[in-house]
Amino acid sequence: MKGLFVSPSPHRSSNASTARIMLMVIISLVPAAAAGCVFFGPRAALVLAMCIACCIIFEALCRIVMKREQTVGDLSAVVTGLLLGMNLPATVPFYIPVIGSFVAIVVIKQLFGGIGQNFANPAIAARIVLMLSFTGQMSGWVKPYWYTSVVDAETSATPLAASWLNYTENGAAYKMAPFTLSEMFFGETGGCIGETCAAALIVGGLFLIFTKIISPATPLAFIGSFALLTLLYTGSAVETVYGVLAGGLLIGAFFMATDYATTPLTMWGKIIFGIGCGLITFIIRSFGSYPEGVSFSILLMNLLTPYIDRLTKTLPLGAKKPVKGGNA
Repeated sequence: MKGLFVSPSPHRSSNASTARIMLMVIISLVPAAAAGCVFFGPRAALVLAMCIACCIIFEALCRIVMKREQTVGDLSAVVTGLLLGMNLPATVPFYIPVIGSFVAIVVIKQLFGGIGQNFANPAIAARIVLMLSFTGQMSGWVKPYWYTSVVDAETSATPLAASWLNYTENGAAYKMAPFTLSEMFFGETGGCIGETCAAALIVGGLFLIFTKIISPATPLAFIGSFALLTLLYTGSAVETVYGVLAGGLLIGAFFMATDYATTPLTMWGKIIFGIGCGLITFIIRSFGSYPEGVSFSILLMNLLTPYIDRLTKTLPLGAKKPVKGGNA
């Protein structure tokens, strides 16, 4: 019996660290962020840089004020800033990235204890606050490749906004859309900086899946449930693909609905979470008074995560399920 040791779990070590995981997420976001900068010009790059810089500064200041260990080096603030910037139009005034970064880092993340303790995805929550507080500034879309000043820039509807407006007027979802599926796949449409190029988002999402940074369960459940419901509702495969490519569905499914801290831990929990996101997104887009629903769906499911984890948790090997009213 010599050489046998009893020790608490975990029993398998890994070289994965928060900084390494966040670095992989940053790498996966680079294609979509770069595409946004190409389509919307230098101002898009400036918005992204401001979001990242503000998130880093607010995180560092918070840790100093709260007299806690500095966490800027784990790169989570960079990921939050990059995701927030990619969810903003290139035309937003420069105070918008500052306010959004403050909400994401200070209010949603640090006041709840820092990384791993936040109840919602910081970038998602900040975007919702900005959309509700600065609706006009958050809906200033411009055509791709338009590199002139914001004042002179040519405005353009997003695919979702155009289809939603047409639906309210003509009663036919996604009909008469001003963009082809090819334009939407490669990102030549109006929209937020990082959500328009579906090709780049898919490449980044597959990178995270193949490197095992995220599980494919949530993205597949999210996209699949939304696509199935849209197909059943519209009866058109083209309109279904249009709905998947439009708006923030892909960036939400691959990069926000897979956040470690705010999504379920179990496999069935991830599937339930993804289906819930797809269902809520479909309901808001199809029956609501707002053309997009991804951010709201993820935030609502974030709030249900503790209950989903409790519902889908598994017993340790050899453990027995406790009997109600009996002794544990």
